[in-house]
Amino acid sequence: MEPPEYTIEVENLHKRYGKLQAVNGISFQVSKGEIVGFLGPNGAGKSTTMRILTGYSQATSGIARICGIPVACHPHDIKRRIGYMPENNPLPQELRVKEYLKWRAKLKEIPAKDRNKRIDQVLQRCDLERAKSRIIGKLSKGYRQRVGIADAILANPEVIIMDEPTIGLDPHQVILIRDLIARLRGKMSVIISSHILPEIEMSCDQIIIINHGKIVGKGSPRELRKTFINFTSYELEMNGKPVDLSDALLKVAPDMKIENFGEPDEKGFSNVEIRIQGKRDYGEILFDRLANNPLLRVRSFKRKKAPLEEVFLAATRRSWETVETDLAHESSEENEMKIEENADKRDTVKAVG
Repeated sequence: MEPPEYTIEVENLHKRYGKLQAVNGISFQVSKGEIVGFLGPNGAGKSTTMRILTGYSQATSGIARICGIPVACHPHDIKRRIGYMPENNPLPQELRVKEYLKWRAKLKEIPAKDRNKRIDQVLQRCDLERAKSRIIGKLSKGYRQRVGIADAILANPEVIIMDEPTIGLDPHQVILIRDLIARLRGKMSVIISSHILPEIEMSCDQIIIINHGKIVGKGSPRELRKTFINFTSYELEMNGKPVDLSDALLKVAPDMKIENFGEPDEKGFSNVEIRIQGKRDYGEILFDRLANNPLLRVRSFKRKKAPLEEVFLAATRRSWETVETDLAHESSEENEMKIEENADKRDTVKAVG
């Protein structure tokens, strides 16, 4: 039997809590060794989807497969193939790090003869060797997150799912966790949920954006920018006046806007950002105009990549507009039904009368 093409497959997944549709027909795939970022506002359905994939929660309908195995039919087998790190990982505060990992290795059914070797490997990979004898409750937030990741990768699973692994960490700790996740690429399929968008972009091969339980954007960072960003930005360092910059460039790009004109440094140079509607690349012609303008001195000029935050906001804004349209449509239909019902009642009354 050939191995499945994807380690994670989700097809038309739904999860309902009473009238609340937490997950509403999402579908996606994750290839072996791929790192995927899972983004969305609070309450969008990210954590619910992750809990379904790990077998901790059952879907209302749809199919989720891990390594070709349906999660709903074989939840126990699925747990052997997944390493899961939930948000606010509930680690036992009284145990020491190595003591905790030994207990987890036993629960994960790692053979007794292999446990010490495997524990030493994850301690080294997660840079926890110096902390292996320390009590978990006395560790910093960054160290506790590393313990959670060590637990997740302990049994060498095919799939790792992490919910907000860098939440509450300082920049140094975030870099350590990012490097640790990057080292998993090619070895394990990883899904990461996070609100720290630059970290997602630096760590992930593919990004899935979810809102109102639906996928509203999916692809590489470059593909998402192409889909959702309809402007081009440039950054430059220049000595000159904003009005002279506008006069020099507006004839080339009438839709140009100066988004930011910073305070000049000791030599009179300011950091400037300009934005032009549309996806056309004006770089060469703009640079030529600036370089040959006697009123402006340009020290640097480069195209600026739109931050992932702008992609995220554009994708979720578009989905909000769709929801508002649907609600208005539903409201219109309800009003029409009420009008028809009232008309039927009036006709009934007239007939009786």
